[in-house]
Amino acid sequence: MGHGRYKILACIPAYEEEENIGHVVRGALKYVDMVIVCDDGSKDATAEIARRAGAIVLRHEQNLGYGAALRTLFNAAKRLNPDIMVVLDADGQHDPSYIPSLVKPIVSGKVDIVVGSRFLSKTEMPAYRRLGIKIITWLIRLVAYPYLQDAQSGFRAYDRRAIKLINIVEPGMGASTEILLKAAVYGLRIGEVPVRIRYTAAAHALSPWKHGIAVLLVTLKHVIIYLFKKSFMKLVRLLGRKGSDEVCELPKALGYF
Repeated sequence: MGHGRYKILACIPAYEEEENIGHVVRGALKYVDMVIVCDDGSKDATAEIARRAGAIVLRHEQNLGYGAALRTLFNAAKRLNPDIMVVLDADGQHDPSYIPSLVKPIVSGKVDIVVGSRFLSKTEMPAYRRLGIKIITWLIRLVAYPYLQDAQSGFRAYDRRAIKLINIVEPGMGASTEILLKAAVYGLRIGEVPVRIRYTAAAHALSPWKHGIAVLLVTLKHVIIYLFKKSFMKLVRLLGRKGSDEVCELPKALGYF
């Protein structure tokens, strides 16, 4: 439970995971001080089982998407102000026993965000999934974090600064790359640790290819926004001023401030 003097919060987005959520919550509670589950409009017993397992449950009345659930969890973390927030999936793919490894680089002060990378271990995954992740990761490496290996892993840890700075706008799975590009805007340091993922038979509502294309398009959108933001900041520095309220309106509207 926890990591010495550090307050650690585990956050779990969940949608119709009554078969797995209890095990995941109980596993996480061995390593953290508190678990919050965002039940994203489940029609099954996900919320009740999570409560019985020891989690605080926040509930969406309807299914809004993975990114929307993450936004709710980030907002809860901003209010609770933990030292570290760990995000893991509700389906049992992410083994809670890796939590100490995820938080260690933050505790040591080396990074602000830690990604549990499937490509630093021997995780088996379908070829189409591997290809999609590699393409999306290449885009992030190209513009922001050149040494990143896994841009789509949802098994992550965030320090207090990252929690406060990152505001998620994407409702779907594209939130994973949105977070990384916003982290780059703020100069947050990212590290990776190896994790092994247990893939389940659960399927997305979209086909794998449609899902991958949707995430790729969202990533491209945020790459463009990120490049615009970098150019904007360079312009401000060249002009020798911080920028007027009018000039700052667009970046604010895009959620980067």
